[in-house]
Amino acid sequence: MRPLKYKDGVLSLIDQTKLPNEQIWVDCKNYQEVADAIVNMIVRGAPAIGVTAAYGVAIGALSIGTDSKNEFFSELREVCDVMRNTRPTAVNLFWAIDKMYNIAESMKEKSIPEIKDALVKHAFILDEEDVNTNKAIGQNGNELIQDNWTILTHCNAGALATCDYGTALGVIRMAKESGKNIQVFADETRPYLQGARLTAWELQQDNIPVTLICDNMSGHFMKAGNINCVIVGADRIALNGDTANKIGTYSVAVLAKENNIPFYVAAPVSTIDFSIQSGEQIPIEERKAEEVTHIKGIRLAPESICVRNPSFDVTPNKYITAIITEKGVVYPPFEENIKKLK
Repeated sequence: MRPLKYKDGVLSLIDQTKLPNEQIWVDCKNYQEVADAIVNMIVRGAPAIGVTAAYGVAIGALSIGTDSKNEFFSELREVCDVMRNTRPTAVNLFWAIDKMYNIAESMKEKSIPEIKDALVKHAFILDEEDVNTNKAIGQNGNELIQDNWTILTHCNAGALATCDYGTALGVIRMAKESGKNIQVFADETRPYLQGARLTAWELQQDNIPVTLICDNMSGHFMKAGNINCVIVGADRIALNGDTANKIGTYSVAVLAKENNIPFYVAAPVSTIDFSIQSGEQIPIEERKAEEVTHIKGIRLAPESICVRNPSFDVTPNKYITAIITEKGVVYPPFEENIKKLK
């Protein structure tokens, strides 16, 4: 289930704001349209955002019409800046943009057409690497999953949040493919309802039993003994293991700890920000009030009500049992073991 595809200078994206009721593809024909798609959450999920931004840089480079190297690199930096300013929390975005620009920089002695061609090819490489990475995460995480388990997940860290297969849902898919009898509880994930709209839909497509619950029901089902483990994705992980993920993740982690339930984070190494020591340094995006006051354009709250809408929260490392990456499962002490992945 691929949420993006590139051909001949056009990046096509499944409009995830329309799922599950409609499956509509949006064609992005220039880099500004790619940036707008990231801002407006037509595409979302840290790995998918990163690869989308890479394609956006490539599309932007193709549109630069100059024979001057200085002008080309000046305009390419502008393209990268536009992509950087789309969303602040998911580190994969900045990682992918840096990868793309560094490719161009390493080819300064080559012709501009050669540089453009290399950028397109490298975006394809990042796309393919993401799929392979997700499957490796799934294989590593599958070792932690027992037969007949029920797994709780929050938000959407599936194929729609990546280039295919998924991180947290990749572990679940791999467990199912290995013959394990599993089922999933999916939090609805207010205010944008990624769990209700996307995760539940994805799992249904794969015939994996899924039960949708409201966010504030997690503790009830944990206490009742209905949940065996929690697996979530991540948008940025600090060196000490503190993890930023969709708002509400922290609450789920605290509840899991209280009920002695393993809490796993599944994410590629590219989601680790090796430049920051703790979650206190992770920027948290605040989105528009309408996402809280409205659902599908219908107002639920009083006019002029004061609203806060942080899109992410940070789960301190003490609540995380392990971090599942493509290079293996990382256990505490995270301060020591995360560094070994670099």
